[in-house]
Amino acid sequence: MTRTLGLIGSGQIGGNLARLAARAGWNAVLSNSRGPETLRGLVAEIGDRARAATPAEAAEAGDIVVVTVPLFAYDRLPRTALSGKTVIDTMNYYPQRDGSIAELDADALTSSELVQRHLAGSRVVKAFNSITAKHLLNLARPAGAPDRSALPLAGNDTAAKAEAGELLNALGYDAVDIGDLSGSWRSEPNTPVYCFPYGGELPEGLGQEELLQRFFESPGAPVPARRIEELVGAAVRGPAGGLM
Repeated sequence: MTRTLGLIGSGQIGGNLARLAARAGWNAVLSNSRGPETLRGLVAEIGDRARAATPAEAAEAGDIVVVTVPLFAYDRLPRTALSGKTVIDTMNYYPQRDGSIAELDADALTSSELVQRHLAGSRVVKAFNSITAKHLLNLARPAGAPDRSALPLAGNDTAAKAEAGELLNALGYDAVDIGDLSGSWRSEPNTPVYCFPYGGELPEGLGQEELLQRFFESPGAPVPARRIEELVGAAVRGPAGGLM
């Protein structure tokens, strides 16, 4: 039976997850805050396995649902429609965009714990937050490929993490379980595993602007599970949030 991925948020990450899902034989139901009609071009590009809907409709249709919106909008997610679902949270905290969130600034909660509190009837898993959209699409590989990459995931529910791991596998990635949501900061901005490893080796001695340019121009480089484990293990918790 064909499975369906629901997407609340259809920007770069959401769009590429829908592309990967369609390649893997899943259906994708895409949504955003601007209405289904604004997704016609993306749906047409992906093909018959994709359709546009409202966020509530995408939530109801999805066997598993990805929420990939700015963190400031987390409390607008449709709680009733997402109740009982495994929900993958790709969101990161950027204070200059999201505004200051006191509980995050004080390290009282991680951003995914904040999302889980809002979606009390759902099983939240943090994933797809530590890789750029470009590298996410470029680095996907079939199971067993020697150059397959891994992505970290975190969650409080063992069954939900297993379900999320199955999705990662279908889309082209191994999964590395990094613990529960209280430890999901280990894959967030300003940690060793966040985005840069997937850009490959970059020349030393570059200024920040040139370093970022080289990183974003890179087609990506594989990062295996053992390297993800090393990077996550090296993380030290600092101030919450990243810079955009």
